[in-house]
Amino acid sequence: MKKFSEIQTNKQLSRALQIWQILVGIAMNRQTITYQKLSNLMFHKNAMGVLGPMLEPVSRFCNENGLPPLTAIVVNAETGLSGDGIPTEQNLNEAKEQVFKFDWYDIFPPTIEELEQVIATKKAEQNA
Repeated sequence: MKKFSEIQTNKQLSRALQIWQILVGIAMNRQTITYQKLSNLMFHKNAMGVLGPMLEPVSRFCNENGLPPLTAIVVNAETGLSGDGIPTEQNLNEAKEQVFKFDWYDIFPPTIEELEQVIATKKAEQNA
């Protein structure tokens, strides 16, 4: 049995997969989650400043596969808004509602390789 806390390779992508699992459960209950609560679930401490690179593969995977923006339900405790680095072109409330209505349990979660590919695609676009 593997634990996310014990992964030594592809740490950020492994944590992105962990985020996917957490967010699917949250979304299916029509809830949002704060960055602080998410970091506490993942790391058992406040580690909010490190979540961006782990949320990005999830966001990009959703975008590239025509899925609602799952990361839109991760919000700042004070503002109730998603972070600046989380790409979504839609109104945040509309995006959240799409996330809540989607049947996340009907699709397979992304693999580490698929998450790695969306990041590689981003890097290739930046270098073009």
